[in-house]
Amino acid sequence: MKPILLLQRLLHLIPVLFGVTVIVFLMMSLTPGDPAEIMLANQNASPEAVVSLRHDMGLDRTLSARFVSFATNAMVGDFGVSLFHRRPVAAVIAERLPATIELSIAALLLALLVAIPLGVVAAVHRGGVVDRLATVGALFGVSLPGFWFGILLLIGFAVQLRWLPVSGAIDFASQPPHVTGFLIIDSVISLRLDSLANTLAHLLLPAVTLGLPMAAILMRVTRASMLDVLRQDYIVFAEAKGLTRRRILALHALKNALLPTVTVAAIETGSLLGGNMVVETVFGWPGLGRLVVESIFVRNYPLVQAAVLLYAVTYVLVNFLADLLYTVLNPRVRM
Repeated sequence: MKPILLLQRLLHLIPVLFGVTVIVFLMMSLTPGDPAEIMLANQNASPEAVVSLRHDMGLDRTLSARFVSFATNAMVGDFGVSLFHRRPVAAVIAERLPATIELSIAALLLALLVAIPLGVVAAVHRGGVVDRLATVGALFGVSLPGFWFGILLLIGFAVQLRWLPVSGAIDFASQPPHVTGFLIIDSVISLRLDSLANTLAHLLLPAVTLGLPMAAILMRVTRASMLDVLRQDYIVFAEAKGLTRRRILALHALKNALLPTVTVAAIETGSLLGGNMVVETVFGWPGLGRLVVESIFVRNYPLVQAAVLLYAVTYVLVNFLADLLYTVLNPRVRM
């Protein structure tokens, strides 16, 4: 891709992010409930105390003034102070973000490792036992609500069998020294195999809950795309040349069949980010999604606005990277 085209594509992201900023701000500002009254609900506070707290939070200013202040500060990475934690929003999010990144990456890797091989095998052996089982499994995976599936896994593997932990990201006794904030990386750096094993045990159930529905969708897309590619003339020509079936699949069919999968995976990243709020709440995962849910209940406007904006930026950038990957998988594609 030419640098000018790349720059133009990046500039196209600016109005999208601005629109998201406006929507997020308005949705939170127009949500019923007063953060000052919620915070002082159990303290028998006087009306004067509520008014004073609203002034300290800046909630007594006009909606336009608050938006201009929010947008201007957000451009330099300043999202204000958390109304509930009384600390900078960026610092609060930074503490929870590593756990969410680890969970999201684990779920995405799990989805890709299950979906792509299964989709290829199902397409190659169309109508066979594997294809039928994969199709039924994909339908089952798409239909499962995340919170219900997570609770079933908790009851089965954590409560009944006691094979895996019930909640949290790691046991207190297994906590590795803090280096990066990412438990897996910190465990490896400090050579704490017990911490690594404990972290992976806590990570397994939420990653499965979050990743399997995505794997079901990607498997169906990969299967359909592979079936379409296998009918193309260049595949027939490769077979006529005497190339082995494995070589045809690996070098010719799979690379082109992955194009729709990349697109859907990028789109599903948005569902992955949104779904982790539910999954983190069910499993008590100390990530950003659970923090957002808690902040919504107490009307912590600055933190929710910053978190949702971060989700939006991540979603836009992932789709942009998917477009770049398109040009790698198929050089004929131009952005």
